[in-house]
Amino acid sequence: MPMREECKHFQSRTYSSGEVARFCELDLAPEAPWRCPDDCASYERRLADAGWVHGSLVEPALEEEPEPGNPQMFEMLDEAEDIVNAVAPEALAEAERTRATERPARAGRRRWPWRRG
Repeated sequence: MPMREECKHFQSRTYSSGEVARFCELDLAPEAPWRCPDDCASYERRLADAGWVHGSLVEPALEEEPEPGNPQMFEMLDEAEDIVNAVAPEALAEAERTRATERPARAGRRRWPWRRG
């Protein structure tokens, strides 16, 4: 079964380079981006998409799927996940530092809408 794009847990990101990442946000699709498990217990239809028809401009075409059950595919996906997991804490910390320096000095002070100044 291909990736269930109508599933509540399906995520898709298109980067400025044109590369598209498709994945299960619960990490329950070991063969992502090509296929979801046939009997996924966490499948839930996305309510906002119920009854919608997506045009061809919404999602770029998937790259060619490797042979089913190919051990090299699993190794490649595991290596990619290890790379992302290795840099994620550092990237999140850097984003938090950037966010903290960009906040205005008065960010912590609450302003009441009925008072001036």
